[in-house]
Amino acid sequence: MKSTLVIVLLAILSTACSMEKLYTMKQSRKVYPFEQVNFHELVQRYMSKENSSIGTIEGIYSVSIVVTKKGKVFMSSVEKERIIERKENYSKVAIIRDAGDSNREYFEVSLDNESLPSYSVRGEFTRMTEANILIYNRLEPRGKTSTYTFTYDYSRDILEGVRKENSGQAEYTYNLTYIKLHPKKTEITENN
Repeated sequence: MKSTLVIVLLAILSTACSMEKLYTMKQSRKVYPFEQVNFHELVQRYMSKENSSIGTIEGIYSVSIVVTKKGKVFMSSVEKERIIERKENYSKVAIIRDAGDSNREYFEVSLDNESLPSYSVRGEFTRMTEANILIYNRLEPRGKTSTYTFTYDYSRDILEGVRKENSGQAEYTYNLTYIKLHPKKTEITENN
């Protein structure tokens, strides 16, 4: 009896998954009487608005990461530093000003997946001072956060963040680099 019930449940779940896939495929081929805009295009148009200010971090970015490990070599007193992970342009994100939340100035949304019904907030930026230093809280599953210290290079439109973590005898350094893809300063000056 239980095995029959399990088989029926598996059949229902697999049909539900395939029905969802069929629906999304049908929607992609559907002809609409009006112009359609996906989330990526909507964010890009929002970033191109005339009121956008040149000095903000708001925009669409490509993200890269380099993780280094610094520690003593086995059975030696010599410290060695090596790169244990490097990912170039592994993600595309949008950083958007958040006027509604008093705890953060900007929030980050991942643009890696298309055609999602909603997009998760993956991080929060808050300015420390009037300078170009920001605190970034990267939101992770199960309510955990990782805190990075970021600087913003206005001339090159680059955000660079660092987080250090100790684990046993080793020190790990996480370097995030955000390169602004849109809007570029030249695009803003051309629109005005």
